[in-house]
Amino acid sequence: MSEILKELQALQPADHDAGEVFSGKKSKRTVRGFASASSFTPEPSPEYLFHDSSRDAVVWFMDSSDPLYVFGPAGSGKTSLIKQLAAKLNYPVFDITGHGRLEFPDMVGHLTVEDSNMSFQYGPLALAMKFGGLFLLNEIDLLDPATAAGLNGILDGDPLCIPENGGEVIKPHPLFRFAATANTNGTSDETGLYQGTLRQNLAFMDRFWLCEIGYPKPKDERELLHRKASRLPKEVRTKMVEYANEVRKLFMGEADGNYRDTIEVTFSTRTLIRWADLTVRFQPLARQGIQPVTYALDRALGYRATPETRTVLHELAQRFFPQENKE
Repeated sequence: MSEILKELQALQPADHDAGEVFSGKKSKRTVRGFASASSFTPEPSPEYLFHDSSRDAVVWFMDSSDPLYVFGPAGSGKTSLIKQLAAKLNYPVFDITGHGRLEFPDMVGHLTVEDSNMSFQYGPLALAMKFGGLFLLNEIDLLDPATAAGLNGILDGDPLCIPENGGEVIKPHPLFRFAATANTNGTSDETGLYQGTLRQNLAFMDRFWLCEIGYPKPKDERELLHRKASRLPKEVRTKMVEYANEVRKLFMGEADGNYRDTIEVTFSTRTLIRWADLTVRFQPLARQGIQPVTYALDRALGYRATPETRTVLHELAQRFFPQENKE
């Protein structure tokens, strides 16, 4: 732990050109970040798509006034959005995933035995507040509302007091940021898609700046597949994007036609890329009469579904990628 603390203590704040960081073009606006990355800084991913709604998070990073609450459907890239923007600014990210049994001390830290001595080990929230960085609470709508309300003081900018560490008081670092992700906007889930989510306290939610993230536009995902799987014909890549969006509609209960029921799996952009990549790699199976695109579909997504949903996925795939029966 001491090596981690030394690394974090060495972090140096720095001003970056906002335009150069976020769009590649210099501007006259600056955004505060860190001079260099640390072991807690996410790795930049060239695959991530910064869709239109990401501008809200960019503005938040440039001048954070309130904590940020990012919500949207599963697989839309909420966590990736926060981490990829943080990577551009060399922000360390200290993340934790919410669940029904998560308690405030899990975020702050706990006493532990180290070299036969009792010492306090900082949790992700304490590290972000003490040294600067982004505390990312994923799946915040799975938290018990009483536990979430315990964060109200932190969300308001109050210091963190740690009685277990001799009453240490941590004042928020100037570059401390608090962001949360969720599938719902804190008002619970009426669709039945996100089991376990809870309606959050209104006073707790009132402290956040909300940002809704949807799936990327088809043209953006087509361009991404062109870069990642150029060996596939253009028409196949186009059909893959169309298929993924149809599956997303099924997942969200918005599909038309014969499919009225929702399904429990969906396509993230990551899954779409995996599907295209596996389709390329399984091309030799075509010589054995096996359709690579549907074979890869199972490995990318289908095997995560129930047997009933997997049947629906394959029926849908036959509409988009019809296979001729060879006698």
